[in-house]
Amino acid sequence: MSQTLHMALWGFMLTFVVALTHYYLWARLVRDPVLPQPWWALATALLVILALVTPLSMVLGRFVGGPWTAPLVWVSFLWMGVAFFVLLGVGSADLLRLGSKIWASSGEVAQDPARRLFFSRVVGGGAAAAATLLGAVSVRAALAGARVARVEVTLGRLPASMDGITLVQISDLHVGPTIGRFDVKALVRKVNGLNPDLVVITGDLVDGSVAELAAAVAPLAELTSRWGTFFVTGNHEYYSGVAPWIAHLPSLGIRVLRNERVFIADPADPDAGFYLAGVNDPTGRLLSGDGGSDVAAACRDCEDEREIILLAHQPKAIHAAAAAKVGLVLAGHTHGGQIWPFGYLVRLTQPYMAGLYRHDPHTQIYVNRGTGYWGPPMRLGSTSEITQMTVRSARV
Repeated sequence: MSQTLHMALWGFMLTFVVALTHYYLWARLVRDPVLPQPWWALATALLVILALVTPLSMVLGRFVGGPWTAPLVWVSFLWMGVAFFVLLGVGSADLLRLGSKIWASSGEVAQDPARRLFFSRVVGGGAAAAATLLGAVSVRAALAGARVARVEVTLGRLPASMDGITLVQISDLHVGPTIGRFDVKALVRKVNGLNPDLVVITGDLVDGSVAELAAAVAPLAELTSRWGTFFVTGNHEYYSGVAPWIAHLPSLGIRVLRNERVFIADPADPDAGFYLAGVNDPTGRLLSGDGGSDVAAACRDCEDEREIILLAHQPKAIHAAAAAKVGLVLAGHTHGGQIWPFGYLVRLTQPYMAGLYRHDPHTQIYVNRGTGYWGPPMRLGSTSEITQMTVRSARV
């Protein structure tokens, strides 16, 4: 499937979902509570405008750009998050009401017009108030910045001389309409302050083209570590134009691993070290023709006695990684759910959500919760993170 066709289908689905969602919100917040004039007309007009702002901001942000689109994008994304909370509230109330109708032996009370109107007004007002509160809390959490999550992992084949090395993982930063150069500079300062031996970026670094975001990501060139910075693609790199980004990142001192590996050697003993492998995101199979993720190719001919650390955007790579005898997978993609209760949906598509897991006796996986956020600048039930991982050797 071509990227143009994919984006067209995605745009059609987005427009359909936005229209259906806003009609439902209008029915529950305006029609059913029978708002008096002029509030009925004002609320209706506001919902229509907000419904149009969402797809319009995405089209303008993607194809037009420019600083003047930023306020529109912020409004769109903030409303997207608040609308989700309102939808969750009124939707839950509707499910409870449906359940009570099914449970009740008689529908006389439930059908009383006065009671129905009172219920609609309580639900609509309560949902709007709760959504505003949750939205404010979630925005504050997202804009507070990424915390440092300190993790320790022991690997069986890591040389004893490399015991205690530190890796810093960045994932899902989503530099774009609401995350810019200022945020990237702050991130670089924080990462460099951790004095890492190795920095890895596990995909979804950007939401936009090189032409739009080159200046915003430029501070990444200031990342410093003993063995450098490595990157693998996420699905959003393919949406943003993967080939230009793969060409641009090396100019920032970032090595892109594309179904391949490098050998990280101990400076004191060049024969001791481990393999750092990286795979393309599976989205590449659909949008770029690069074959997508190929763990077997990345790990082919690796010496059995040497450890393998694999960078893969999506946790679902764990199955192929285990088959290839990878010791540790570093992944992202899930955002830890980002906004509750999306985590339950993520679990339907990914085997692991967030944190460190032992997949089998040989293979472990760590899933970063996301250093930034996607869409609404909100987080509820999940904190942005920079992972500082201390890697121990079982041979000590």
